Amino acid sequence: MNEITIGTTLQVYDSIEELSTDIKDLMNKAIEARENAYAPYSKFNVGAALQLDNNEVIIGSNQENASYPSGLCAERTAIYYSGAKYPKAKILKMAISASSQNQVTDKPIPPCGSCRQAIAEYEIKQKQPIEIYFMGAKGKVVKSESLANLLPLLFDNSVL
Repeated sequence: MNEITIGTTLQVYDSIEELSTDIKDLMNKAIEARENAYAPYSKFNVGAALQLDNNEVIIGSNQENASYPSGLCAERTAIYYSGAKYPKAKILKMAISASSQNQVTDKPIPPCGSCRQAIAEYEIKQKQPIEIYFMGAKGKVVKSESLANLLPLLFDNSVL
């Protein structure tokens, strides 16, 4: 038997105010998108904003459905719209903000597993990492240089 150790490095900012102006603007767009979430079942609103290499910013919010698997997370809403509207553009940065209608979310909330896989697909497709910034409704902001930091044992098309 062998043992492997997997490590990751993330940067943590105490608040949105510590971010550079461009990232703060992107996070504010994610926060605005979060306000447009349709989350009557989970009461958990998420907004995402993508900065593309063509200077476009794409936003998305989670959209639920009484048939839960039919809904879509904010991150995937934004990513798939980006891929449909600007198929040749690369995603440079992603900002995510999540809040609960039931409690204060003051801890950074990372993308779910399905969204991590979707982000991974686009990192592989564009052969370039995507910077990911995530937060709750307030408080600390976490930065990952790449999805690989959040999903180190990646499932990709090389195994198909």
